[in-house]
Amino acid sequence: MEQAATTEQKRQKSPTMTLLFEAQKIGKTFTRKNGETIEALVDLSLKLKPGSLIALVGPDASGKTTFLRIVAGLLTPSSGSLHFDGQSYAGQCPKVLSQIGYMPQKFGLYEDLTVQENLDLYADLKNVPRASRPKRYARLLELCAMTPFTQKLAGKLSGGMKQKLGLICTLIAPPKLLLLDEPTVGVDPLSRRELWEIISELQAESKMSVLVSTSYLNEAEACAEVLLLFEGHTLAQGPPLGLCQLAAGKSFLLPANAPTCPRDLQAWLLDQPEVIDAVPQAGDVRVIGHRNEQNNSCLSAAKMVPPRLEDSFMLLLKQQMGNVALAAQQAIAQVATPPRSAQEPVICTEHVSRHFGDFVAVNDVSFSVFPGEVFGLLGPNGAGKTTTFRMLCGLLAATSGSLRVAGIDVRKTPAEARRHIGYVAQKFSLYGPLSVLENLEFFAGAYGLQGARRRQRIAQVIDDFQLTDWLGIAAQELPGGWQRSLAMAVGLLHEPEILFLDEPTSGADPLSRRIFWKRIAALASQGVTVVVTTHFMEEAEYCDHILIQDGGIRLAFGSPAEIRAEAQKLNPDVTSMDDAFIAIVEKARSQKS
Repeated sequence: MEQAATTEQKRQKSPTMTLLFEAQKIGKTFTRKNGETIEALVDLSLKLKPGSLIALVGPDASGKTTFLRIVAGLLTPSSGSLHFDGQSYAGQCPKVLSQIGYMPQKFGLYEDLTVQENLDLYADLKNVPRASRPKRYARLLELCAMTPFTQKLAGKLSGGMKQKLGLICTLIAPPKLLLLDEPTVGVDPLSRRELWEIISELQAESKMSVLVSTSYLNEAEACAEVLLLFEGHTLAQGPPLGLCQLAAGKSFLLPANAPTCPRDLQAWLLDQPEVIDAVPQAGDVRVIGHRNEQNNSCLSAAKMVPPRLEDSFMLLLKQQMGNVALAAQQAIAQVATPPRSAQEPVICTEHVSRHFGDFVAVNDVSFSVFPGEVFGLLGPNGAGKTTTFRMLCGLLAATSGSLRVAGIDVRKTPAEARRHIGYVAQKFSLYGPLSVLENLEFFAGAYGLQGARRRQRIAQVIDDFQLTDWLGIAAQELPGGWQRSLAMAVGLLHEPEILFLDEPTSGADPLSRRIFWKRIAALASQGVTVVVTTHFMEEAEYCDHILIQDGGIRLAFGSPAEIRAEAQKLNPDVTSMDDAFIAIVEKARSQKS
């Protein structure tokens, strides 16, 4: 009896007994229709203690979503073992899964139901006792500031509010482990901050563990541990501060002196042998590289700065990929753009408004964009950015005001204006069942490309976007990053004078965003005008001018430096574009309330 008691005491003191969740050497292999096998995960191991917060990061197709789906019981691992609260499980295990909440990238809200009806539906699905529902509803709605919206249709909510409702529905039954797959994709900085405040408060209350995949490395920096995946393998794992030190002594800040703009300096730096990575930062360029003692080093005038997690992320990925990543950053082939006076705007909107019944989506907005300019249209979810895009593309009629694109009145001859425009929509808008090549052939025909020019343009974009290995794959089966590449290739097939990009890097990892923006810089240098919306505020630094709007109203306009200076009048602590955006929007909202 004494020996049995001693054994039990040892078992209770064992470190494994303090774990909430453990994955040991998880592997997952998928087989495509053609018989090809893909190793999505290879020997992934992870431990979570109660109350811990761990981030999964990595480029597209690295295995983040696959692992979360395995933990959630939606996929069965091909190898390895899973333990939750001391119990082994794999696949559907009701006893375990009732204690795990999973919020996928595209959470299944019922848009034709109200907020309250969605809550009731998910409470029924999760067998939440009716007696406990009112108190649980009230707490979650209060945390998310959604109490006044219970009778509003979910489909009428802004993107940020939809994400908050998805989180509430996931948490209707309080889980011990919360799985979040890119919870802040497509969400503006204000809504993103609110979501994390909600998660932090709930975690403090209930001591639940959180496992989150994210494309925002500053979000990962706030976690206790970070797991970096690459092609299913664990590339690095540990506390953020420890991982940051991998780039110690390699992080620099290089001033972008006028007239050189940060995106042009970045593009040049990425071609230098001593540079591993470069990205615009508050008017300068942040560089990861090896500074030597040679006087001609491009980093000789750079200031060394403390490393951050994104620096190490890029360092590790470039080391792993070698020259493959750099090869993907090739410039786009020359695009034939008609000569146009630099003083003549290629886009001009004057007092444009759009009403949907009593709702005013865009309210008296005016701005001009000039040839070869990269123009950023920024704002919180529901600000009217996509509505403005659709009006400029002739896809939606303005209620009032004037819109001219490439010298053409969009309200009078929208079809003629569209001949000058390439448009990459926020949501994947290609034909999913068709292969990559079939999509290119179809859209080439839709753009009126014929004969030799048609064949030449298709071959060119295949080469530019490295689509050769994917030509026979259905578009809907492509990883997210390759879907974006295909959409961009389609948008450039007819060599448009103006390119509209609606949230083109939503959900993209930092490496994919670097590749994308080098292409945009190459296009702009050739005279193509680019208008882009984004929720990555650091990407606003690539723009020549920025318009910030909220509730359809213009709040601020100017260069990135001018926007930061305007925000610093409101808050002297503003340094980043994220800070500037939040300061300007919060000030405007406080004046309205």
